[in-house]
Amino acid sequence: MTLPLSDRHAIVTGGAKGIGGAIAAALARRGASLTLMGRDEDALQARAVELMDEHAVEVFTVRCDVALDESVSRAFAASRERYPTPWILVNNAGQGEVAPLMEMTRESWERMLAVNMTGAWLCTREVWPAMVAAGGGRIVNIASVAGLRGFGGGSAYAAAKHGLVGLSRSLAHEGVRHGITVNAVCPSYTDTGMAERAAANVATLRSIGLDEARQALARTVPAGRLITPDEVASTVAWLCSAEASAVNGQAIIVAGGEI
Repeated sequence: MTLPLSDRHAIVTGGAKGIGGAIAAALARRGASLTLMGRDEDALQARAVELMDEHAVEVFTVRCDVALDESVSRAFAASRERYPTPWILVNNAGQGEVAPLMEMTRESWERMLAVNMTGAWLCTREVWPAMVAAGGGRIVNIASVAGLRGFGGGSAYAAAKHGLVGLSRSLAHEGVRHGITVNAVCPSYTDTGMAERAAANVATLRSIGLDEARQALARTVPAGRLITPDEVASTVAWLCSAEASAVNGQAIIVAGGEI
């Protein structure tokens, strides 16, 4: 049986673990060949081996720091040598740092914007000409519910994710005449290392234990639990499918009823 993405190539940034690793698996399960990008080469290689063994797809890995122009250019050039025509780009790489306004440093502010917003812009520029030439493509930006509302201590992160949603909606207008869709997926707290770090921050700010902090995060989700990476990944995979060809410029919330 022919799988729905068997003739497609997908690039996933931050693709070694967490949400990115789950997205890579969801796309591989549907037959896509993959380029996984990230900063941890060992983790990328390990994920690639798992995906090739389990799904019998081609997986290429390359180190990439999406906050650095030169690193992005090198990584995408390497991917193009093997796979000249990407059909899917998932801008998943991201970081989260929180601090009250007067404790937020300029360095931290700039880092949040660079990794969570500008990096997606840089990566999208790398695939855009090939998608236009091919007459289509799917770009999915992993934003956050923080990209739709703010939260105390999250000024830099929320500003960056709001910007990523705005980028998605604007590029959707530019891409539609070329058959390119651009959407954002906005998860709530997801059961990943980033959520664990968020719990540690909550524990410090509130002077409570880590378990209590984890429970506090879960209570922010009406479903009463953290979102799973696979739940985010299945939404991304659907957006990359032929069935979602008319879905464009959307910010799709995966948050257990939070918004």
